[in-house]
Amino acid sequence: MSDSVLLVMDFQQGIVERLGDASVVDAATRAIAAARAKDIHVMFVRIGFRPGYPEVAGSNLAFAASAQAGDTMTEDHPATQLHGALQRRPDEPIVLKRRVSAFSGSDLAVLLRAAGASQLVLAGIATSGVVLSTLRQAADLDYRLTVLADACADRDAEVHRVLMEKVFPRQATVTTTDEWVKSL
Repeated sequence: MSDSVLLVMDFQQGIVERLGDASVVDAATRAIAAARAKDIHVMFVRIGFRPGYPEVAGSNLAFAASAQAGDTMTEDHPATQLHGALQRRPDEPIVLKRRVSAFSGSDLAVLLRAAGASQLVLAGIATSGVVLSTLRQAADLDYRLTVLADACADRDAEVHRVLMEKVFPRQATVTTTDEWVKSL
């Protein structure tokens, strides 16, 4: 196995449906297939809360509205499950997180340590959410980082562009899925 881990983040039924962009799912599935072919660990990350949202403080602007809206963000709701196109294998962990970053409120650090990871490859929805937050925390933890630009998406195309072109290159290699696959 490689010291790399492909993190496929927040590719959940409800998030993918709201985004309405099949190309990002296609890019993620190509990245997953390539990682598997090269014995690179694949880990899936999703967000979900316990029934009643005990993890969400009323002061948390990002999640308080979700908690008030019903059970659509609870960990067992169909909208929070991995998108079917990803075809997760039983030996590939699902990391359940309780905040925006894949590290916050999850066991990701334990899984990465056990995998011997020093390089993370990021794919996720949304670029301005899980990708940005995870990249920043992973950089602070001294991981080498690659971001698959076409396997990330954001509702705001301009925010996605600025992050990919101006912010992320300061801490990561930003490339396309096909270029990453060629480099393996």
